[in-house]
Amino acid sequence: MEEESTSNATVESNTSDRIKLNVGGKLFETTLSTIRSGGPDSLLFALSNRFSNDPNPVFIDRDPEIFSVLLSLLRTTHLPSTAFRFSKQELADEANFYGIDSHLKAATSPPPFSGIDASIVGTVRPASEGFPSTFTAADNGSVWIAHGGQLSSYDWNLIHSATVRTHLDDIKSICRVWPEIAAVGTASDAGLHFYNFSGSRHVGSIHWSDPTDPRIFKARVNAITASENSVFASFDCSHRENCILEVDKAKIQIVSQLGRQSGNQAKHMVPMKLTWIQSTGVLVGSAVTGGAFGYSGYIRLWDPKSGEVVWETHEPGASGRSSRFGDSFSAIEVDVEKMLLFKLCSKSGDLAMADMRRLGDDPWVYLKEKNPSLWTDGGDGSTSSVVHCYKGQVFVGRGGELEVWSRVQEVVECESERERESDGEGVYRRNFVDKREDSRKGVIKKIEGGGDRLFISREDVEGIEVWESSHSAGAISVL
Repeated sequence: MEEESTSNATVESNTSDRIKLNVGGKLFETTLSTIRSGGPDSLLFALSNRFSNDPNPVFIDRDPEIFSVLLSLLRTTHLPSTAFRFSKQELADEANFYGIDSHLKAATSPPPFSGIDASIVGTVRPASEGFPSTFTAADNGSVWIAHGGQLSSYDWNLIHSATVRTHLDDIKSICRVWPEIAAVGTASDAGLHFYNFSGSRHVGSIHWSDPTDPRIFKARVNAITASENSVFASFDCSHRENCILEVDKAKIQIVSQLGRQSGNQAKHMVPMKLTWIQSTGVLVGSAVTGGAFGYSGYIRLWDPKSGEVVWETHEPGASGRSSRFGDSFSAIEVDVEKMLLFKLCSKSGDLAMADMRRLGDDPWVYLKEKNPSLWTDGGDGSTSSVVHCYKGQVFVGRGGELEVWSRVQEVVECESERERESDGEGVYRRNFVDKREDSRKGVIKKIEGGGDRLFISREDVEGIEVWESSHSAGAISVL
């Protein structure tokens, strides 16, 4: 009798742990622990508490087929094969309704990004004016695209969320100031302009003016970056007078002006690229120009608090010693996390780096490629080049080709190996990323990383390419 009583109690306990759901007329039976795994803020968790003692099925007036997919997700943390019958938008809408969108994001997010194991998985193409003029990616994998005079926002799942039509003709620079606010500039219209995606509206503009100098008129924005409290934008006028304005993000008001220069020489032209170094509070600006006599440009570090330049170099004719005189840089990039500067040499095609914590007259270390088959001939420097740092990797676009320099983790065991490290040998290894057919799609115009994705735009090509790494392990580096 005692054994029978225990058995009945077990059956009753197992039954009480179950719940029946009627979703759109289709009956589902699962356990309370499964639907509560969606989290205490989810709709299913709330329903499980409300109807746990009710023998009648809980009715939910939603699509039963998509619910079946999401229920499988809660049971296994993975999406079943039937999920491919539905669009990303359909799955996202239902996951948001049930309050389990974080579970869907975890299941559909790409694996950790590795350049040597990356490939194109799709293209984000705006519905109108499909040729992007510029774009910016966020840490969560979302992307904002400027196309024509419009701004389009795509969320972490690369689903279109909003479009703002601006009063500008062709946006050339964009920066994410707040989660829903973009700062933009264009080469054809004056000023720095702020737009809000949530309200699809213009929220303010900043113009550079000088009452004592009537030449400062209709100044255009060339580059934008942002710190925690400020936005930095480089302005120039038609007669090449230029400067950087610091703007308060909250008030949209000018705080200070720094780096004003005439722009009549290459080393004084307007910064075409700005990067904020949060850890040191330093602003990095650079400019590169190419012509019949080759490339020239500069890199300059400012302290916004004092307005002073704390370090600079210009090529050709750097202020300090140059071991590669005549091989000027054609592209510049900053690795903010590792505090490194990178430059791509215009003639040799070599990649060089400099530690920003130990800058001097000639701080460059030239990275060496061991494999002769991967050596690059820089040629005459006429090939368009782009450099971008992301997740400890350096991506280089040469024309239409994409390559990655990945840091090699090596243990330094002797003095000779320490010397090799100081020469750059053994620090990074170079690999090709794209396939031959990818490199023929067009000249790479811009590269940016966001989340576990790499985004690439090409000249005269519609949309933004989305690159992700494979879920399969075992990628082998070409050494």
